[in-house]
Amino acid sequence: MLFIKGLTMLDEIREYQRKVFEKYNFDYKRYFYDAIDFSDSMIGIVGARGVGKTTFLIQYLKELDIPFSKKLYISADTINIPSLFEVAELFSKEDGKVLVIDEIHKYNNFEIELKKIYDILGLKVIFSGSSALQIDNSKADLSRRTVIYHVYGLSFREFIEMNQGVTLPKYSLQEIFDNHVDIAFELLQKFTLRLEYREYVKQGYYPFYFENKKSYLLRLNETINTVIEVDIPSIFPIEYQNVINLKKLVRLVCSSLPYTPNMKKLLEKMQMGKNYKGLYRFLEYLYKAKVINIIKPKAKGDSIFVKPGKIFLGNTNLHFAYCENFEMGTIREALFCSMVTPNHSISIPKKGDFLLDNQYLIEIGGKNKNFKQIKDAENGYVVADDIEIGSGNKIPLWLFGFLY
Repeated sequence: MLFIKGLTMLDEIREYQRKVFEKYNFDYKRYFYDAIDFSDSMIGIVGARGVGKTTFLIQYLKELDIPFSKKLYISADTINIPSLFEVAELFSKEDGKVLVIDEIHKYNNFEIELKKIYDILGLKVIFSGSSALQIDNSKADLSRRTVIYHVYGLSFREFIEMNQGVTLPKYSLQEIFDNHVDIAFELLQKFTLRLEYREYVKQGYYPFYFENKKSYLLRLNETINTVIEVDIPSIFPIEYQNVINLKKLVRLVCSSLPYTPNMKKLLEKMQMGKNYKGLYRFLEYLYKAKVINIIKPKAKGDSIFVKPGKIFLGNTNLHFAYCENFEMGTIREALFCSMVTPNHSISIPKKGDFLLDNQYLIEIGGKNKNFKQIKDAENGYVVADDIEIGSGNKIPLWLFGFLY
């Protein structure tokens, strides 16, 4: 490791922290800021690259009402730390209180390091990691020491708030089902739906859109390549030639319709022979990293070897950034899934498009979509694109963007 001349390891980290504090002036607080219980001693923030984990960590530290010397920010992306425990011990000896570790999945055996920090030093630790992060309890029992929060990209509500500088309410799923007509009417007094919605679907899921709107899709493409080339191999046992296969698989998902995938044909296109287990593992890696979204059939279990019901990219922005062509039906279904999965379970039923929380049967379509496929369902709803206000059990698709 190279150090700045005349500085110790802790000095160098603090100098980097000072520069980071000066650079980040992001005032907007994401939906999860108030959901985190900061009284816990060890907290993990897990989410896809680009959803705002680093921004959140720096916001929290900057606003924390303790002296600068009592809080420390470490990033695996920028500073090579040979031992997390060694840094934490030095910090503790200087009466440090709060240690933040960004991109922790880049550190080898981080579980053991965290356990030692927790058990010996008594520091408060908040760390972030890839959504694909797997805490290996065979190395250290962190499950009872750590509270993990899974965070997601901008909801449609958050996007409008950031884009327009307004404050908008969020609603529960039950509130939307029961009162969607009145809720939609009230919301539409506060913003222009058509312009905001079109922008969000194409390029509003990741907060870094607001840093440079013109280069957003290019940067998003680069971000996903980094996830595939760097993040996934740092977590899963995957060889370099299979990184190429992961990219190829994403391209194949891009060009597919939102129907049950043919695994045999996928294998043929991937030139993987009869290696079904390998294909399922690749899909799982991409799913864990939030590059793709896999919706499984109802009551088929959570095994990675269960045949997917439907596969989309993780959110609609990825379709615009990574795919040459795509179907509107795919975009609609991918959008609905990305809006409901943070807080609700979703599966593929025998009839209809989705089963939400094992209770609500959902059919997705355009403004002329009817109830034919779910006409006998007790809790059946048509979720329609291209409408501003619904009626009865027909609800606008955009409204589900206010769930968080």
